[in-house]
Amino acid sequence: MGKLSGKVAIITGGTSGIGKATALLFAEEGADVVITGRRADLGQRVENGIRERGARGVFVAADHTQAEGCSRVIERTLAEFGRLDILFNNAGIVTGGTAETTSEEVWNETLAINVTAVWRMSKLVLPHMREQGKGVIVNNGSDWSVVAGKDAFPYVMSKGAVALMTKAMALDYARANIRVNAVCPGDTFVERWLEKGYFEGSDPVTVAETMNAASTYIPMGRFGRPEEIAQAVLFLASDDSSFVTGHLLLVDGGNTAQ
Repeated sequence: MGKLSGKVAIITGGTSGIGKATALLFAEEGADVVITGRRADLGQRVENGIRERGARGVFVAADHTQAEGCSRVIERTLAEFGRLDILFNNAGIVTGGTAETTSEEVWNETLAINVTAVWRMSKLVLPHMREQGKGVIVNNGSDWSVVAGKDAFPYVMSKGAVALMTKAMALDYARANIRVNAVCPGDTFVERWLEKGYFEGSDPVTVAETMNAASTYIPMGRFGRPEEIAQAVLFLASDDSSFVTGHLLLVDGGNTAQ
């Protein structure tokens, strides 16, 4: 029996990086997993990986900036499994700039994906969790949910909002036996970063060199791995954290301890 046996989990942005690693770990721990994303090819690979681990997996193509996309994910989950126990609000984007240089377009896009989609998905699952008598929501925050960083104004703003949204929901639903927490990763290596063209104007070698140089400011001397963040999400999603709610779990190699 795994830590999530009999549970049904939704993971937004589950086709790569932290979302993918969490989906596969949840499957290993016995959960049936619904993943969302925009790329069907990546979604199918993760769905196959879930099934190879003995769990049921479903990929739903969805744009979480649209209310219809979010509703469709919930409807599909209930149609396939008849319940939902865990929501991992993982989908998000990283945006840069200062208050002056951030455009209206970037501001709106960052809010739509990093903040509004988290609220919208949570709002949709909460009635079902209340009816079941329990549930867990884990939001993907950032180490910049608790400290600020330079030249990342819209991103820092959005992750700060996720932090207090997490705490507010935790208080509102604690008596309903619904726990709400956030995992707050530091810089985490994602393989897709090395794909040519993933960063505009950068080739894979340049990206790798930049990552190696940047990792020197992290006390542990390296970037995190998606699998390490997934273990923290598992803790928050499982009964191992049964008396934990409203918590921001930093997984940042000591970055915010400096």
